[in-house]
Amino acid sequence: MKIVHTSDWQIGRTFSFVDDEALGALQAERLNVIGRIGALARQEGAPHVLVAGDVYEHETPSERTLRQPMERMRQFADITWHLIPGNHDAHTPQGVWTRLLRDNAVPDNVRLHLSPAPVALDAGGQAWLLPAVLQRRHTLSDLTAYMNDAPTPEGALRIGVAHGSVVGFGNEDEAQHNPIAIDRAEQAGLAYLALGDWHGFRQINARTVYAGTPEVDRFGTGGAGGGECVVAAFDGPTSPPRLSTHRTGRFIWRKLENVVLTSGADIEALESRVRAIAPEQPETILAWLEVSGMLGVENLALYESLIERRLRSALTCLRLSGAPGLAAGVDDLDMLGAFGPVREAASALLAQVEAGGAEAVVAQEALQRLFLLWGDVRRAQP
Repeated sequence: MKIVHTSDWQIGRTFSFVDDEALGALQAERLNVIGRIGALARQEGAPHVLVAGDVYEHETPSERTLRQPMERMRQFADITWHLIPGNHDAHTPQGVWTRLLRDNAVPDNVRLHLSPAPVALDAGGQAWLLPAVLQRRHTLSDLTAYMNDAPTPEGALRIGVAHGSVVGFGNEDEAQHNPIAIDRAEQAGLAYLALGDWHGFRQINARTVYAGTPEVDRFGTGGAGGGECVVAAFDGPTSPPRLSTHRTGRFIWRKLENVVLTSGADIEALESRVRAIAPEQPETILAWLEVSGMLGVENLALYESLIERRLRSALTCLRLSGAPGLAAGVDDLDMLGAFGPVREAASALLAQVEAGGAEAVVAQEALQRLFLLWGDVRRAQP
């Protein structure tokens, strides 16, 4: 028997640092990935997909957002999708799960597990699912504890699914909320404990696994966790599962720290470095660059052209922290002509920069912008 394990879809999630166009693309992909998960289940011959909580980002999504994932799962009528509440979409009296049932919006191939009790996965009763159910955002009790004594037929395959923090793993302060015993699988005789809440793949032990979110949703140095699903294959009720991870995410989130620019070659190398993340699909990249350094007037114009304009247009999102400063001197003023109001303004700003003090930073930014605007005007002239 095989299952696909996924979690933390967080349909309806917003990202405050992106523009409206990028936000629409990111939200759409959190729906599109459901199709890739269904295709993976078919490819692997897995009749069941376990979604270990946080299907939705909020407890009160719009009607459209509420129904959209259901319609995506409906398209895979040969796959049974098993959903449990998470801390973002706990089973509250007027929450998402009540609304779905009330509005008859749940397809026949989707099963909502809203009470902690064993559920048969097959007609013969050889495999059973033991769901843990969050009825509020946070609880201090281990909702998987009931699994120890939950009755299933002798020799049956027991699979647990829960959303929370494994005690003894990760941040101990967070583990006080929605705690899960690290040895729950062993205590409850589970062949597998499918977990949600951690957004990257993490294998706690041979039978306890976080699948992570199927579409990456955060930056991390060298690439963030997530963007995968887990396929678990079972040879029997006591054998450890055979696990494999499969990429399902489309977007690549990458943070580059301590990027120091001092020359035109550095600028060109930075653009090449970012594009190399996905050379044939730069539109799948979200890049966060921490930039510093000092550039001359011409190279500062090159930075704006290659990074702030061209690269930004190629990617789904370019997030910049910091910026290269302007290394300008008296000789650079000649670019503005020998006389005139622009030259006079630039001379005054340069004097403020060289004098230092509280106004120097503002003066340098103004001088930088003046040179860039002057360059734009010159390039626009026939």
